[in-house]
Amino acid sequence: MSPTQSYHQLFALTGPLYIVIAFVGRIPLAMSQIASLLAVSAATGSYTAGGATAGALAVANAVGAPVAGALTDRVGQRSVLLVQSVLGTLGLAALALLTATHTAGEAWWPLPLVAALGGAFVPQVGTMARVRWRPISRASRSQDPRVMDAAFSYEGAADEASFVLGPALVGVIAAVAAPVTSLVVAAVLLGAFGTWFAIHPTGALVGRSPRATTATRGRLLTPALLVLGATQLSIGMLFGSVQTGTSVLTTQAGNPGLTGLFHALLGVGSVLAGLAVVALPERFGYVLRLRWFTAALVLLALPLLAVDTLGGLALVLLGLGFAVAPSMITTFTLAERVTPVRRLGAAMTLLAAATGTGYAVGAALAGRLADLGGHAPAFAVTVVATVLALALALLGGRVVRRSPGAQAELADRAGSTVPDTAELEHVG
Repeated sequence: MSPTQSYHQLFALTGPLYIVIAFVGRIPLAMSQIASLLAVSAATGSYTAGGATAGALAVANAVGAPVAGALTDRVGQRSVLLVQSVLGTLGLAALALLTATHTAGEAWWPLPLVAALGGAFVPQVGTMARVRWRPISRASRSQDPRVMDAAFSYEGAADEASFVLGPALVGVIAAVAAPVTSLVVAAVLLGAFGTWFAIHPTGALVGRSPRATTATRGRLLTPALLVLGATQLSIGMLFGSVQTGTSVLTTQAGNPGLTGLFHALLGVGSVLAGLAVVALPERFGYVLRLRWFTAALVLLALPLLAVDTLGGLALVLLGLGFAVAPSMITTFTLAERVTPVRRLGAAMTLLAAATGTGYAVGAALAGRLADLGGHAPAFAVTVVATVLALALALLGGRVVRRSPGAQAELADRAGSTVPDTAELEHVG
């Protein structure tokens, strides 16, 4: 089956409207971090304040998302996502108001606090959409395993596309209006499409599990999931540091409004590569893929250390993106295969939380170094993050391959109790 046929079969399960809702619903989160970075930096004149505010939003989201994910495993997605959408909308609106009324010389510490309160409730729509695909597939009685492969490839590409459109939208808004306007737009989109995603009929397929106990749901924090979470944290550091370094370089060049547009270039190659992942042969195991893709991250990030022009930055960001989505798709696919089905909501949000935490660490560290030495030290954080991701892929691959969850998944697919060696090699 060709990639086009796989995606056609996948989208036929829900219809095009759901695809649009689930895609637009994830854009507010993609906008909120860079919007808060630019808006607060402009209002306070401090990259440290902007990085701290964006980081606080990301950290709070990283803490809140797994709690929400665990709740969806217990009571279903609808009610949880509806509450998150409403409170997240109010939080982003409050941050926009406080930023707009900030005056020169005024203490900026309330801004990260408000950002944290709002960020804790912004829903991880992309993560919840990932969780929905397996019950959607079962409800439609689709037995083709390539449909789920296509689902995770699409969701990875969709996440990256949202992180193209989100920063680009912030950049366009910043170019024609005050940067704080982008926070208002993010709040409006979240209120509309986050709520719509919450009440969509597919949300009912992820229902409550009143009889599930800790024992029957299965163990969540396995060594394999911890390795994958740490890998996602490293990728999150890449996002945060690249965003900060890009902001510094474009500001130095006299075009701060281009930050979102330049950062969006990172996602262009990522979207293309992400959609193509479904075409990779099955013999190219997922652990091996993770090793190759993270190695590509290191090689493609190294040129950032020599970048000093906007043209050079554009080329490097475009190239780096080709390794980002494949790496993320692989970690999420492995996580889905090593996690009990009744813990998928918590597992997927934990990975998303790790990404957000990494963003916060990368943004804050790069912001501090940028205040001291400009864009070059900020981009050095990016390179360190990719090296860390590669090290985890190399050293943790055996842990993931030998995970009981991975073996149980393969046994279930084969209709037997214990998978054979050839099947285990497909995972690894």
